Amino acid sequence: MTEQPVTVGLNTSIRDVAQLMRKNRIGSVLVVDEEGKLRGIVTERDIVFACSEGWDPNTKQAWEIMTEDPIAVKPDEDIVDVIKKMRDANVRHLPVVDDEGKPIGIISARDIMDTILTLAGLGMLHELLRE
Repeated sequence: MTEQPVTVGLNTSIRDVAQLMRKNRIGSVLVVDEEGKLRGIVTERDIVFACSEGWDPNTKQAWEIMTEDPIAVKPDEDIVDVIKKMRDANVRHLPVVDDEGKPIGIISARDIMDTILTLAGLGMLHELLRE
């Protein structure tokens, strides 16, 4: 899990979102409301969609391209359940939220691969997959 995920407000321009993603070398940003609660996620795919539609990145805002109310997980959620959620929803990023719905991290497909490789090195992958 990446702690302290990059977040933007609902009215952040697509241009600013894309610049944040490039600057931080990340594939998604979380969109939060004024209270800091998770409202959506903008991914590279959303940016590509907006560009392909000819939208003006200076005037279009995060709320217009985000996935609303994305699937999120809790910090203590089992890794196998996280993998299943990612697979079933066909997503590469899952926000991690606290009990108030505020983002505290994000899990990427890369994080999952790193965990699997670590478990494989420990000989535990086979046992996890059998459950």
